[in-house]
Amino acid sequence: MEKPKNRYSDADLEEFKTLIQNKLKEAHIDFDLLKGSLSHTDDHGTDDTGRTFNMMEDGSETLSREEVAQLAARQEKFIQSLNAALMRIENKTYGVCRVTGLLIPKERLRLVPHATMSIDAKNAQK
Repeated sequence: MEKPKNRYSDADLEEFKTLIQNKLKEAHIDFDLLKGSLSHTDDHGTDDTGRTFNMMEDGSETLSREEVAQLAARQEKFIQSLNAALMRIENKTYGVCRVTGLLIPKERLRLVPHATMSIDAKNAQK
């Protein structure tokens, strides 16, 4: 009977590192767009030209800004999770379920590269 592996090979870790770095680049681009939307750096200074006061429109804009702020916060958390995954790669602990200690399947890590638990462990948590 073959002993289960307790970590991914250096080649596997390099593959995941590339995947995470690409996702990190995309995440930073998205985060910068969201921040720009919140700070009005992308509106070219035309926000108040030709517009009359309209309470409904202002309320809608406030709600929209709150939604964008929530998206930005989620994106920032995603970036932090990806950075933590890169640290686990450097420590060679990436892909090990923090509950069971077994390797998380590659398919799951390709879909959710910042995962720290296997599907079974995640479902058991609920």
